[in-house]
Amino acid sequence: MNLGLYGHENEWIAVDCGMMIRQDLPDAPLQVPSLETPEALGIRPRILVITHGHEDHIGAAAWLWPKWQCPVYATPLAAGLLRVKFVERGLAVDAIQVIEPGEALENGPFTLRYLPLTHSIPESCALLIAAGDYRVLHTGDWKLDPEPLIGPPVKGSLFRALAPVDLVVGDSTNAPMPGHSRSEGEVARALEQRLSQCSGRVVVSCFASNLARVLAVAQAAERCGRRVSLMGRAMVRMVAVARGLGYLDDMPPLVPVSDLGYLPPQEVLVIATGSQGEPRAALSRLANGRHHSLELMADDTVIFSAKAIPGNERQIERLKHALRHLDVAVWDEFNHPELHASGHPAQDELRTFYGWIKPRHLLPVHGERRHQQAHQELAESMGIQAPLAPINGDLVRLDGEGLSLESRHPQRPCIVSQDAVTPLPGLTAERGSPRHGILHLALSVASTKTGWTRIGRLMMDAHRVSAMDEDSFTDWLDERLEEVEADTLAELRTALQPLVTSWLGQHLRQLPDVHLQLVAVEVPAYR
Repeated sequence: MNLGLYGHENEWIAVDCGMMIRQDLPDAPLQVPSLETPEALGIRPRILVITHGHEDHIGAAAWLWPKWQCPVYATPLAAGLLRVKFVERGLAVDAIQVIEPGEALENGPFTLRYLPLTHSIPESCALLIAAGDYRVLHTGDWKLDPEPLIGPPVKGSLFRALAPVDLVVGDSTNAPMPGHSRSEGEVARALEQRLSQCSGRVVVSCFASNLARVLAVAQAAERCGRRVSLMGRAMVRMVAVARGLGYLDDMPPLVPVSDLGYLPPQEVLVIATGSQGEPRAALSRLANGRHHSLELMADDTVIFSAKAIPGNERQIERLKHALRHLDVAVWDEFNHPELHASGHPAQDELRTFYGWIKPRHLLPVHGERRHQQAHQELAESMGIQAPLAPINGDLVRLDGEGLSLESRHPQRPCIVSQDAVTPLPGLTAERGSPRHGILHLALSVASTKTGWTRIGRLMMDAHRVSAMDEDSFTDWLDERLEEVEADTLAELRTALQPLVTSWLGQHLRQLPDVHLQLVAVEVPAYR
């Protein structure tokens, strides 16, 4: 999920409004950002600004916008996708304003300019946010793709003209990766080469929003003598909106799914949703023999042209197992890495980009903690100050002294049904209402030269708390203990409490009250 809030002189704007699918919960509901903290702090954004049209950046807008009733600014593709979502939920679309990449807008004390960057969806933009004496570049999701297939490559001159900026709020997703991410042009050529080797039906599963990949697959299929069909509501919707904006004029004619049974297997190629193992998606229905128009058989091939999102590995492996049970060949990021390209920058791209904009400070966002830390190390090696690796709910101040953590607000999960606008009863608590169960955690810790370490077993007493993976939690807690900077037991507890609450919020269906007890012990010295 992505929801950033920027404030200056008691005025605020919101950047992006995303959701995530909770496949670990029954019926795979959605998790959206909680507005409990902004409401408690009196934060109500003047506008909502969208960087691009991925679900983790726009998916929650239809749930949260009714509480704000503010103008929404988005580039044409993201605006088109937002309108569909608003109409589906009976919301007026008048608030959605189209802004073209490269244009600027002013609102209150803020001046914002949309700066186009390449990503795995067209019209992805960074935001230059100017307020008072400060200029912040919020990158959104990006990469430096010399051959993006849809849209132009990044103009370095555009970003060199910004230097220096006071702060870059930057994408950490691939910060641990050396080198440069693969180009969409490279993937297109690899797809065509591999498709020519397939004999039966071929199903390619990728993110519906990756229009360059969808176009590359369709064109490669046509050159290999195959007819193209789309499978999955999200895929059909995305292609329809993109075609309306002129993005897929070169796409071959499509065959209705209902006509696939009349074609010889070697002439069939399906582009399907479901690369993340979603049980409702088209690929899962095919793997389990539940699709009404197509049945996979031996000699068919399924290509995963998408990387596993962290947390989805188990569902994806179950899906691949079901496909292999049908004697279907499975090609994925492990045995054919050339069939996918990440939409995020590796280390060489980060260095190039920061060489252009010359930021004074970095706030690393996106990815997990190890990604943020790798991003910090890279920035500091370039002379960029990067003192913080924020977690959800952190309020960070930028002033003449640099970056500082103003306050920390642990976030409760907010779960909504995929088929409803209102939150599911019993899954999210309003402010002031009781949480679900009580979790007592007690552990003995010892101070080491590099941090803290756990001594003995973690003691846990859970009352009316949903089941949790204790081994995963213990491993995660041990890693945090090594990283936390605290001189005293009180400081350690203050630092750990919000981190524990955040982990539980991401891994439990219902967030309990957490009571954390720490006991310091001396480690005997042996000679």
